[in-house]
Amino acid sequence: MKFSILAFFFCPFLFAQTQYPKNYFRPPLDIPMQLSGNFGELRPNHFHAGFDLKTNQKEGLNVYAIADGYVSRIKISTFGNGKCIYITHPNGYTSVYGHLQTTLGPIQDYVKKRHYQDKAYEIEMILKPDELPVTKGQLIALSGNTGSSEGPHLHFEIRDTKTEFVINPIFFGFDQNIKDTKKPTLSSLYVYPLDNATVNQSKQPLLVNMTLQKDGTYLASKVKTNGKIGFGINAADTDDVSFNKNGVFNVSTFLNGNQNYNYQFNTYSFDEMRYINAFIDYPRYKKTSQRVQKLFMKTPFALSIIKTDSLRGIISAVPNLTSNYRIEVSDYFGNSNSISVPIEYDLETPLVPAEPVTSKYFVRYNKDSNFEKDNMSVFFPAGTFYDDFNLNFDVKNNKIYIHDDTVPVHSNFTITIKDTIYPEALKDKLYIGKGTSYNGTLRKGDVFTAKAKILGTYGLVLDTIAPVIKITKPVEGKWISDQNKIEFTISDSLSGIKSYNGYLNGSWVLFEYENKNRKITHIFDDQYLTEGENFLKIEVVDNVGNSTIFETHFFRSQQK
Repeated sequence: MKFSILAFFFCPFLFAQTQYPKNYFRPPLDIPMQLSGNFGELRPNHFHAGFDLKTNQKEGLNVYAIADGYVSRIKISTFGNGKCIYITHPNGYTSVYGHLQTTLGPIQDYVKKRHYQDKAYEIEMILKPDELPVTKGQLIALSGNTGSSEGPHLHFEIRDTKTEFVINPIFFGFDQNIKDTKKPTLSSLYVYPLDNATVNQSKQPLLVNMTLQKDGTYLASKVKTNGKIGFGINAADTDDVSFNKNGVFNVSTFLNGNQNYNYQFNTYSFDEMRYINAFIDYPRYKKTSQRVQKLFMKTPFALSIIKTDSLRGIISAVPNLTSNYRIEVSDYFGNSNSISVPIEYDLETPLVPAEPVTSKYFVRYNKDSNFEKDNMSVFFPAGTFYDDFNLNFDVKNNKIYIHDDTVPVHSNFTITIKDTIYPEALKDKLYIGKGTSYNGTLRKGDVFTAKAKILGTYGLVLDTIAPVIKITKPVEGKWISDQNKIEFTISDSLSGIKSYNGYLNGSWVLFEYENKNRKITHIFDDQYLTEGENFLKIEVVDNVGNSTIFETHFFRSQQK
């Protein structure tokens, strides 16, 4: 979805308050609601799209439909939300339940049928309203830890069915399930000199000292500057029962009492998610893992949660006048904290110079750019980046050096490499990689192309090594009548696994894949077993076509 950047400026700071239904939905779990992650929390390359609900550090808790409706989508993936159910409700909203251990009842029957129909573990289904209706409070699944989850929990979202915008679940009455009397925390304040300005005798970003006041607010040390500056904060929020440091709900800034910048985590689209890399101080994040939220836009970007004035939160000091800049951070429950920053015009000589520019190249974020040397090139379409910047680019030792990952990338750029080294017999085993990590690669003769979203060093990687398959518990020639499943670990050292398949007595059977431990697991089903000897074959293929086959046989008795 495209947004008009102008729509975010010259606008009132009050957010439109949609009247969301307060008592329509029930909680998806039957234990007290505790958050391990909230809506809008800052995550790698995205804002968090819902609530992460704690499940007592274990899997297998009952998950319920929050209202009447129908299962409109089911997605089973090895990454992302893992096993995930979408329920569309008649009031215009859709609820999402992710990282599930398993679906249940008619939903599980539907899923299993589709696995075997498609002969695949990763599947996605769009359903019609009459296929899988559900009622409020119906048991639909068990909580789990599938996909990109870092621990057992339930990922829970509410979306606008028509637009698919994600909406903060707190608006739907779930505030009644969360006790929060704690104000947000403000751990650090940064000031950024812009357009060659000097701030506190530095031309580089600085940490500003803060002093805690008796009323619980903060007073920052005086900021002295001779030009344009912007600020950034490191802030978090907690509630009374969860103890996690979660994201903040609302941030507003004021210059001499006039609001000049604001964002509030109400609702946004998935198209906006990657703007988090413009929203934060990305270079600092890559160097320190600290996500500083910027309170200004050097270059406009279309993130709808931000409302600002025509200066986009940028401040210019005025001679002979001390300005007061105030930052207010608040949560949904009205708990708030603030920092007051005195700003003064100053012409002192800088003691800390700007970082030296060593690059011979310059990229404008709104223009196409192409850089080429020897047999390699990189093409950046307009809009690849958020700001103009000085690019380090070179080709040497059969590698293409494309700056480094301290500059965020918004959309794909294209790398092209012409091979002049490898014989024809090996060319199909080549791919473009950052280190050895695989990028989807197309080949036309000697020319290889790949899309990427991370700056760094790339080159052609030769992969002639087949994947590895290891059985967790050997069964060769054994009677395993008391065993209800069989597990393998599958891995690949270079291009990565593209596909895997298991066959029991010649029939394809479902193996579920867990990416965190690289295990595939088959739960035995009498339908595919025979009395006595059974034959199992596993085939794993990597991204350049190397394959490995593992075969074994075992004995089973079908007698109960």
